Amino acid sequence: MQEGNEDGESEEKKLSRFKKSHELGEKFASATKANMTLKSGGYDHLESSDFDGVHEAVAKSYERAGKKTGTIVFGGGCFWCTEAVFQMMKGVIETTPGYAGGTTGSPTYDELAYKGNPGDHTEVVRIEYDPNVMPLKTLLEIFFEMHDPTRNDFQGIADYGAAYRSLILYTSNEQKKVIEESMREQQKKYAKPILTRVKKLGRFYEAEEYHKNYYKNHPLEPYCLLVTRPEVNKIKKEFAEYLK
Repeated sequence: MQEGNEDGESEEKKLSRFKKSHELGEKFASATKANMTLKSGGYDHLESSDFDGVHEAVAKSYERAGKKTGTIVFGGGCFWCTEAVFQMMKGVIETTPGYAGGTTGSPTYDELAYKGNPGDHTEVVRIEYDPNVMPLKTLLEIFFEMHDPTRNDFQGIADYGAAYRSLILYTSNEQKKVIEESMREQQKKYAKPILTRVKKLGRFYEAEEYHKNYYKNHPLEPYCLLVTRPEVNKIKKEFAEYLK
């Protein structure tokens, strides 16, 4: 996703359009949740479940309206941990786990985790953010704190291989400059060289549905208890002022 709006539509018109969508979504959701039929509008065939999630979807669209958002992709070990950390942050609009940086199309978790990662992809999380609330510089500080960028293809206690390399995929030259400056500052904290790879985002492949919101949905799973929870708690403590 590119930063800014390039469709020629004015911000005022876009905001007005999203407001109308928001109002319509609210009416549909409220009606169906109350088990009303909307027969007068020709919607009597719809069930309440047809509008499950409409509030969330419309709210996200409404939140983007009139805003210049940024997109950055981070790979810092298992994407369950990375997503859990950035979901907590103010200004982060959406997080999407996926695969990127490799050479093959349509990679799968099974390929990366159990079949030698033939496409040389990395588990990553795509982050859409509001730079007016959460600057890229701060996102990078959190990213470097949540994993060890001096490790080569290894994070945590069980994440071995290229799929878990430290990786940043930028979407604009402006982002690239901020990343390079941030890495120079971060290097001062380490005796070993930072091994984080930095390159422009190419194709991003969304992960399988069950990986999304994994920590939220499976907080008591052994991996989440042993790896994700300690990482989340550490970041909560060190970046408390940026939490939602």
